[in-house]
Amino acid sequence: MSEAQVADTASDQQAIADFSTTLRGSCIRPGDHDYDDARLVWNKGIDKRPAVIARCRGVADVIEAVKLARAKNLVVAVRGGGHNVAGNAVCDDGIVIDLGAMNHVRVDVAARRVRAGGGATIGDVDHETQAFGLAVPLGIVSQTGIGGLTLCGGHSWLTRKHGFACDNLVSVDLVTADGRYLTASEEQNIDLFWGLRGGGGNFGVVTSFEFEAHPVGPDVTFCATFYPMEDAAAVFRGWRDYLAEAPDEFTSQIAFWSVPPHEAFPSELHGRQIIVPAGLHCGPLEEGQRFIQPLRELGEPLLDLSGPIPYIAAQQAFDPFFKTKCERFNYWKSLYLDVLDDAAIDSIVARGLNRPTSWTLMPIRLMGGAGSRVPADATALGGRNAPFLLSIDSAWTDPDEGERTIAWTRDFWEEMRQGRNGSIYLNFVGDGEDTEAMMRASYGDANFERLVEIKSKYDPANMFRLNQNIRPRAV
Repeated sequence: MSEAQVADTASDQQAIADFSTTLRGSCIRPGDHDYDDARLVWNKGIDKRPAVIARCRGVADVIEAVKLARAKNLVVAVRGGGHNVAGNAVCDDGIVIDLGAMNHVRVDVAARRVRAGGGATIGDVDHETQAFGLAVPLGIVSQTGIGGLTLCGGHSWLTRKHGFACDNLVSVDLVTADGRYLTASEEQNIDLFWGLRGGGGNFGVVTSFEFEAHPVGPDVTFCATFYPMEDAAAVFRGWRDYLAEAPDEFTSQIAFWSVPPHEAFPSELHGRQIIVPAGLHCGPLEEGQRFIQPLRELGEPLLDLSGPIPYIAAQQAFDPFFKTKCERFNYWKSLYLDVLDDAAIDSIVARGLNRPTSWTLMPIRLMGGAGSRVPADATALGGRNAPFLLSIDSAWTDPDEGERTIAWTRDFWEEMRQGRNGSIYLNFVGDGEDTEAMMRASYGDANFERLVEIKSKYDPANMFRLNQNIRPRAV
């Protein structure tokens, strides 16, 4: 190392030390007792070592962290409250701005408005809103952070009734690359607000979200019927045909999986390959139970967990299998499907029968409804017109299975992409695969060009690049 490099390193270390004295939260560095735990994300395949992890307690901490990153030219990773499969919430040698402690939630019952911190999880929001019979359309695993989920769209059990999470945003507070604290809404910084609804974490560190909430629950109707994999083709076709005229109140997916070795399921079914038509009906219980009944009769079930259930319980149903810091490697991809004909079903079923590991989950989501009726240019979010979304959530526990599993996932995705433009749901993207061609296909040319202009205005040096990145024109 040259003398100049040594001097630069010493200067960086002193700057970080000075920064730690200004932080109201905690500053974690290599060698600290909690460093290894603090740098972990949900994907065991991500092993990065940041120079500093700033656990922010408030907006002032975030501003100081951004100033440090800019002054010392540090790589910036922003971490909300949840999973982060792709690994962008942590970095090597740079700074992690960790918002996990900023998880406050406040409900304005009369206005049906919810203010949530950038580090809040879906569970944090559900806990407060359901006390008043309200819900925000967020995801389907309560441990997911609302930040990344919302900024890249936010599909949930309520999407067909109330739209994506980003469609329910009223305003956003954030710290930009130059350290400014801005509010974006339909009245303030309108261009920025447009970009934040689907454009991901490209424009700053979001410190709080304001959502519109809707009356939901306390009980809803949940469909979860487990059929044997050998009946997959017939069950899949039956699900597709029956839901062709589904009401907005019902949001659904059909999933290829194996019964996990968990106490919630009979031990004799553990490891059994299954196909599960699942969904949530948020309307009257009697109406919901009538509607889901045909989905419970598509064959001879191995297990049927369908029926009325508290909305909170439905939101937490998958939590045991998507723990925040689990012991599984993950590699996910997605693809919007404009057609789900018999040939496509046959291809998916063949893959479902040949999944590389028992933990690999393959859900096909029914889209449409309210989420599809928002004009394509009203927000940055793409893919609204697609009737279905294929997600390939590959997971494994043995490191030696990684190369084979990733190759299988990519081959499957390429097979399904043939004849399609390759548009994906940007919350499900593999590490390092956010190419410009993929981003352009996912947003559409007009929205992509508009996002580039907004990025060039608010982050011309691409400080916030560890995300589904939109490169500014200067870069």
